[in-house]
Amino acid sequence: MGTPDIRQAVRADLRAVVRSFGQETYFRDRLSKQEAGHGVLLVAWERDVAVGDVYVWLAPAEEPELRTHLPGVALLTHLEVVAGRRNQGIGTMLLWAAEDRLFATGHRQVALGVGLDNLDAQRLYRRRGFVEWPHGQVATTEVVYHADGRRERRPEVCRIMVRQLGPNRFT
Repeated sequence: MGTPDIRQAVRADLRAVVRSFGQETYFRDRLSKQEAGHGVLLVAWERDVAVGDVYVWLAPAEEPELRTHLPGVALLTHLEVVAGRRNQGIGTMLLWAAEDRLFATGHRQVALGVGLDNLDAQRLYRRRGFVEWPHGQVATTEVVYHADGRRERRPEVCRIMVRQLGPNRFT
Protein backbone atom coordinates (compact mmCIF):
# COMPACT_ATOMS: atom_id res chain seq x y z
CA MET A 1 0.00 0.00 0.00
CA GLY A 2 1.29 3.44 -0.87
CA THR A 3 0.98 6.74 0.92
CA PRO A 4 -2.65 7.78 1.23
CA ASP A 5 -3.90 10.92 -0.48
CA ILE A 6 -5.41 13.26 2.12
CA ARG A 7 -7.96 15.80 0.99
CA GLN A 8 -11.00 17.70 2.14
CA ALA A 9 -14.12 15.61 1.74
CA VAL A 10 -16.94 16.71 -0.53
CA ARG A 11 -20.57 15.65 -0.51
CA ALA A 12 -19.90 13.17 -3.35
CA ASP A 13 -17.49 11.28 -1.05
CA LEU A 14 -20.20 10.41 1.46
CA ARG A 15 -21.03 6.94 0.10
CA ALA A 16 -17.36 5.83 0.06
CA VAL A 17 -16.68 7.25 3.53
CA VAL A 18 -19.76 5.51 4.96
CA ARG A 19 -18.71 2.28 3.24
CA SER A 20 -15.43 2.40 5.19
CA PHE A 21 -16.61 3.76 8.55
CA GLY A 22 -20.40 3.51 8.78
CA GLN A 23 -21.62 6.48 10.83
CA GLU A 24 -23.65 8.01 8.01
CA THR A 25 -25.44 10.44 10.32
CA TYR A 26 -22.11 11.69 11.70
CA PHE A 27 -20.54 12.24 8.29
CA ARG A 28 -23.66 13.92 6.88
CA ASP A 29 -23.59 16.26 9.88
CA ARG A 30 -19.87 17.06 9.45
CA LEU A 31 -20.28 17.73 5.73
CA SER A 32 -23.14 20.11 6.54
CA LYS A 33 -21.00 21.86 9.18
CA GLN A 34 -18.16 22.09 6.66
CA GLU A 35 -20.47 23.62 4.05
CA ALA A 36 -21.49 26.21 6.68
CA GLY A 37 -17.83 27.07 7.33
CA HIS A 38 -17.70 25.53 10.82
CA GLY A 39 -15.00 22.98 10.10
CA VAL A 40 -13.16 20.78 7.63
CA LEU A 41 -13.50 17.03 7.17
CA LEU A 42 -10.20 15.57 5.97
CA VAL A 43 -10.17 12.03 4.61
CA ALA A 44 -7.21 9.77 3.81
CA TRP A 45 -7.77 7.80 0.60
CA GLU A 46 -6.07 4.78 -0.91
CA ARG A 47 -7.37 4.72 -4.46
CA ASP A 48 -11.13 5.14 -3.93
CA VAL A 49 -11.23 3.68 -0.40
CA ALA A 50 -11.40 5.93 2.68
CA VAL A 51 -8.86 4.66 5.23
CA GLY A 52 -8.85 7.50 7.78
CA ASP A 53 -10.47 10.78 8.73
CA VAL A 54 -10.25 13.71 11.09
CA TYR A 55 -12.61 16.62 11.58
CA VAL A 56 -11.11 20.06 12.18
CA TRP A 57 -13.62 21.94 14.36
CA LEU A 58 -13.43 25.68 13.61
CA ALA A 59 -16.62 26.82 15.35
CA PRO A 60 -16.52 27.91 19.00
CA ALA A 61 -16.00 24.92 21.27
CA GLU A 62 -19.05 23.41 22.94
CA GLU A 63 -17.29 23.13 26.31
CA PRO A 64 -17.19 26.38 28.31
CA GLU A 65 -13.71 25.59 29.66
CA LEU A 66 -12.33 25.45 26.13
CA ARG A 67 -14.06 28.67 25.12
CA THR A 68 -12.56 30.36 28.21
CA HIS A 69 -8.98 29.06 28.04
CA LEU A 70 -8.61 28.47 24.28
CA PRO A 71 -10.85 31.03 22.55
CA GLY A 72 -10.72 30.71 18.78
CA VAL A 73 -8.43 27.67 18.85
CA ALA A 74 -9.31 24.95 16.33
CA LEU A 75 -10.03 21.48 17.70
CA LEU A 76 -9.13 18.16 16.13
CA THR A 77 -11.96 15.69 16.60
CA HIS A 78 -12.90 12.19 15.53
CA LEU A 79 -9.49 11.03 14.32
CA GLU A 80 -9.93 7.46 13.14
CA VAL A 81 -8.25 4.93 10.89
CA VAL A 82 -9.87 1.75 9.55
CA ALA A 83 -8.99 -1.33 11.59
CA GLY A 84 -6.75 -3.01 9.02
CA ARG A 85 -4.62 0.12 8.51
CA ARG A 86 -3.95 1.27 12.09
CA ASN A 87 -0.39 1.76 13.38
CA GLN A 88 0.89 2.43 9.86
CA GLY A 89 1.24 6.21 10.07
CA ILE A 90 -2.13 7.23 8.64
CA GLY A 91 -3.25 8.91 11.88
CA THR A 92 0.00 10.88 11.96
CA MET A 93 -0.45 11.91 8.31
CA LEU A 94 -3.96 13.13 9.07
CA LEU A 95 -2.62 15.18 12.00
CA TRP A 96 0.08 16.68 9.74
CA ALA A 97 -2.46 17.55 7.08
CA ALA A 98 -4.78 19.21 9.59
CA GLU A 99 -1.94 21.11 11.27
CA ASP A 100 -0.44 22.26 7.97
CA ARG A 101 -3.83 23.50 6.81
CA LEU A 102 -4.47 25.33 10.08
CA PHE A 103 -1.02 26.97 10.09
CA ALA A 104 -1.46 28.07 6.45
CA THR A 105 -4.72 29.80 7.43
CA GLY A 106 -3.20 31.70 10.35
CA HIS A 107 -3.78 29.38 13.29
CA ARG A 108 -0.86 29.12 15.71
CA GLN A 109 -2.33 26.58 18.14
CA VAL A 110 -4.53 23.50 17.96
CA ALA A 111 -6.19 21.43 20.68
CA LEU A 112 -7.98 18.13 21.10
CA GLY A 113 -9.68 16.08 23.76
CA VAL A 114 -8.76 12.46 24.32
CA GLY A 115 -10.52 9.95 26.53
CA LEU A 116 -8.69 9.04 29.74
CA ASP A 117 -8.58 5.37 28.74
CA ASN A 118 -7.36 5.96 25.17
CA LEU A 119 -3.67 5.46 25.91
CA ASP A 120 -2.66 4.70 22.31
CA ALA A 121 -4.05 8.01 21.13
CA GLN A 122 -2.42 9.86 24.03
CA ARG A 123 0.97 8.38 23.03
CA LEU A 124 0.43 9.45 19.40
CA TYR A 125 -0.44 13.00 20.41
CA ARG A 126 2.52 13.29 22.78
CA ARG A 127 4.87 12.07 20.03
CA ARG A 128 3.41 14.82 17.83
CA GLY A 129 4.25 17.47 20.44
CA PHE A 130 0.87 17.85 22.14
CA VAL A 131 1.01 18.62 25.87
CA GLU A 132 -1.75 18.38 28.43
CA TRP A 133 -3.12 21.78 29.35
CA PRO A 134 -2.85 22.99 32.97
CA HIS A 135 -6.60 23.40 33.58
CA GLY A 136 -7.48 19.81 34.43
CA GLN A 137 -9.73 17.29 32.76
CA VAL A 138 -12.94 18.36 31.06
CA ALA A 139 -16.33 16.70 31.12
CA THR A 140 -17.45 16.41 27.52
CA THR A 141 -20.17 14.57 25.71
CA GLU A 142 -19.37 11.75 23.32
CA VAL A 143 -21.98 11.41 20.60
CA VAL A 144 -22.41 7.86 19.32
CA TYR A 145 -24.05 7.57 15.91
CA HIS A 146 -26.03 4.35 15.44
CA ALA A 147 -26.70 2.64 12.12
CA ASP A 148 -30.41 3.50 12.38
CA GLY A 149 -29.55 7.23 12.52
CA ARG A 150 -30.04 7.66 16.26
CA ARG A 151 -27.59 9.79 18.19
CA GLU A 152 -26.72 8.73 21.69
CA ARG A 153 -25.04 11.25 23.98
CA ARG A 154 -22.71 9.79 26.62
CA PRO A 155 -20.68 11.66 29.22
CA GLU A 156 -16.93 11.38 28.69
CA VAL A 157 -14.09 12.91 30.67
CA CYS A 158 -11.17 13.98 28.49
CA ARG A 159 -7.62 15.18 28.76
CA ILE A 160 -7.21 18.38 26.78
CA MET A 161 -3.99 18.46 24.81
CA VAL A 162 -2.60 21.49 23.01
CA ARG A 163 0.08 21.94 20.38
CA GLN A 164 1.76 25.08 19.11
CA LEU A 165 1.86 25.17 15.31
CA GLY A 166 4.91 26.18 13.35
CA PRO A 167 5.92 26.47 9.71
CA ASN A 168 6.86 22.80 9.51
CA ARG A 169 5.82 19.53 11.10
CA PHE A 170 8.68 19.38 13.53
CA THR A 171 8.07 22.62 15.43
